[in-house]
Amino acid sequence: MVTAITNLGRSGLYDWLIQRLSAVAMTAYVVFLVVYLVINPDLDFAQWRSLFDQLWMRVFSLITLLSIVAHAWIGLWAVLTDYITPMTLGGKATVVRVFAQVVLGVVALTYTVWGIEILWGL
Repeated sequence: MVTAITNLGRSGLYDWLIQRLSAVAMTAYVVFLVVYLVINPDLDFAQWRSLFDQLWMRVFSLITLLSIVAHAWIGLWAVLTDYITPMTLGGKATVVRVFAQVVLGVVALTYTVWGIEILWGL
């Protein structure tokens, strides 16, 4: 049994709940964008920019960005802890798993900061 010291929630139940809530947020965002594109078939850059200049759309996009990162982190953590085990890699499993988690964490943090910079123009 792998100790859950690097998962996002405090337990598997919290991770499950975060996964479901983040999936709902991402689905709502995609549905909204698809409907918006269908309603506005002649969309130009000015309309697109005016949509994303609105505070509610920036907040909605930020929630979606954070949902993507949380969803991906929990999913990748589960995959890494399930498949990188002492049975598969011997004594180096913990080192490989921690290294992979650090790399993925840095990537997730980089994309999060970059996304916030794009959304809010910091």
